[in-house]
Amino acid sequence: MTAHRRLPSIAGYALPTEADLPASRADWALRADRTALLVHDMQAYFVDAFAPGVAPIEPAVAHIAALLEAARANDVPVFYTAQDGDQERRDRGLQADLWGPGMRHVPEHQPIIAPLAPAAGDIVLVKHRYSAFQRSNLERLMRARGRDQLVICGVYAHIGCALTAAEAFQLDIEPFMAADALADFSRSWHDAALAQAADCFAVVRSTRQIIEALT
Repeated sequence: MTAHRRLPSIAGYALPTEADLPASRADWALRADRTALLVHDMQAYFVDAFAPGVAPIEPAVAHIAALLEAARANDVPVFYTAQDGDQERRDRGLQADLWGPGMRHVPEHQPIIAPLAPAAGDIVLVKHRYSAFQRSNLERLMRARGRDQLVICGVYAHIGCALTAAEAFQLDIEPFMAADALADFSRSWHDAALAQAADCFAVVRSTRQIIEALT
């Protein structure tokens, strides 16, 4: 029987700088009238795995907050993903084999953290699988708003964030990874996620570069 994995306790590490970013194979130009912003899984259960008050999570949260401010100021639709607590095994699926039962339906686990709380008009999607597009209406909601680009930030870079970007690419939605508004299990995982994304399915940019394009 497969042993249940739990979330690791994540030590601090420095976020990548613009000088560290891999060259992206795609040359898509981000536009405020084409894009949406996705804040991925910034719930207390996932955020609390990080060493508090230090990089990567402290600056990543600040960068996500800056992206939210820029998106709302420039009429960019904002989406969030949030998992339900106390999922039944049939709903959690194979994720239970790797990560156990997941979060509980309690205030210590489920809410999106207060500094990044959704605002009126933002859309919170229930997260079912690694990709935010799985078993959700994210694609339909984007198409209805005339959006064919997606800026992705949040946790964890090499799992849900990268696989959401990969699925967006396969749906002909241009994904952009906000490199320093992501966090991961380690700097090596973080860098690997950015390298694969830049080479295979996304444009990798800094928060500053994304905000500059949106404004």
